[in-house]
Amino acid sequence: MDEFPKVLSGWSWEENKLFEVALAMVDEQQPDRWEVIAAMVGGEKSAEDVQKHYVVLLEDLQYIESGKLDQKLGGEPQSVCWTDGDNNILGSIGHKLIHLHSLDTAGC
Repeated sequence: MDEFPKVLSGWSWEENKLFEVALAMVDEQQPDRWEVIAAMVGGEKSAEDVQKHYVVLLEDLQYIESGKLDQKLGGEPQSVCWTDGDNNILGSIGHKLIHLHSLDTAGC
C-alpha cells in the first residue's frame, strides 16, 4: 500500500485508513468532532484538513452513487478485505475494530 497515490489527495493510505476508522468511531453530533478525528489521524492534519477531506469523500460517494462512473474502467469488481497488516498500521484503533471486521468479512 506504500504506492497509494498521495499526490492525488495529499493523504497517504495510512492516513486515509485512520480517517475512515475515526469517522466510524466519532459521533456526528460531537461538538469537537473534527479536532478529535484530526488527533486520531495524527501527523500534520488539522481539523480543517479532515473536514475538507470529508467533503471530498461525500462528493466522491455522490458521484459514484449517481451511476455516472463507468464501472468498466477498472475491470471486474474486487473484494477488499481487512488484513493483519491493516491492524498493524492502525495499532490500538485496529484492535478495537476486530469485532466489526469479523462481521463484515464473510467473503474474505
